[in-house]
Amino acid sequence: MADEPEEGLHPFVAVAFVEATGVGQRFGKRHWPLHVTLLRFDMAPEAALTAASGAFSCCEPLRVRIGHDAAFGYRGRVQVSLVEHDAGLQALHERILKAVAAGGGRIHSPHHTGRGFRPHVSVQGERRVHPGQTVLLGGVSLVDMAPDGDAEWRMPIGEWGEGTSNAGTSDAG
Repeated sequence: MADEPEEGLHPFVAVAFVEATGVGQRFGKRHWPLHVTLLRFDMAPEAALTAASGAFSCCEPLRVRIGHDAAFGYRGRVQVSLVEHDAGLQALHERILKAVAAGGGRIHSPHHTGRGFRPHVSVQGERRVHPGQTVLLGGVSLVDMAPDGDAEWRMPIGEWGEGTSNAGTSDAG
């Protein structure tokens, strides 16, 4: 399958949660808390934690404004609320992008990075953000996309930013 990580690499995603989600709090792959994805990538677990730690060591809370709704994905089946341009959010994205690339990680959907980055919050049934709403992104998390090798689950393994303890000590992969 084209979306499987190369040998020795493990799937991760760097996100800014809209709904508080702590390190070690598992959730199903179809039951994500509301979040803004910064970057999805494959990397060796220790290297992923190192890259995230370096990229997010000086992560300040961001207040972002929600823009209009859009449809993403195959045939527009994923409903999202776009995040209006924010220089701080763009900088977070670019820092993790550079750190992952420098550490030998494989970036998913490179055409959606850099200038192609379109931050958004996916609509999760009744849970969503609304156009015009201002959202506080208090920190950034590194999420293991297959904790203990089980791709049905997701689990934050590190957290950086205001009010976080960076308890990024869980085993990844």
